[in-house]
Amino acid sequence: MKIVGIAGSIVGSKTKTAMNYTMEQIRKNYPEVQITLLDLAEHELAFSDGRNYFEYEGDTKYVTETIMEADAIIIGTPTFQASIPATLKNIFDLLPVNAFRDKVVSILVTAGTAKHYLMVEQQLKPILAYMKAHIVPTYVFIEEKDFMRKEIVNDDILFRIERLVEDTILHAHAVRGIQEEKDKKYDF
Repeated sequence: MKIVGIAGSIVGSKTKTAMNYTMEQIRKNYPEVQITLLDLAEHELAFSDGRNYFEYEGDTKYVTETIMEADAIIIGTPTFQASIPATLKNIFDLLPVNAFRDKVVSILVTAGTAKHYLMVEQQLKPILAYMKAHIVPTYVFIEEKDFMRKEIVNDDILFRIERLVEDTILHAHAVRGIQEEKDKKYDF
């Protein structure tokens, strides 16, 4: 199984801190899983211009192909102006409309206040559903107060991240099983 984590911003440290902890939990508890963390701050991405994702070059090609090859994706995003960052939206624009078909996608969000949870419900989940993702129903929402000196200091958040990892892997196994059953019907 391949899981790709996306740290969906080019600025700040909280989302990257949370995603590093998430990837470490996968590495520690599921060593058989192949993981890749795509920190968008470490890649030079072209703006989407309507081409197919495989026609891009360099970092853009690497990032989009890595996402397309994943069985599951954990999206980590900060909340900017009550919305997702443009860097993350650009990733969605670079990918085809069915990019997340048969993929499990889970969500981890950092925000300044609890009121920004609506961004997930009203913006991010609809985009993922439109792109055919199997969305893990629960997500982790981390507020400013849960961090201190670039570390998560709220034990409940750490527990919820561990649960998110477990739920992501369980959902990915379930989706794979469903797909195998469908394939058996058609003798593939």
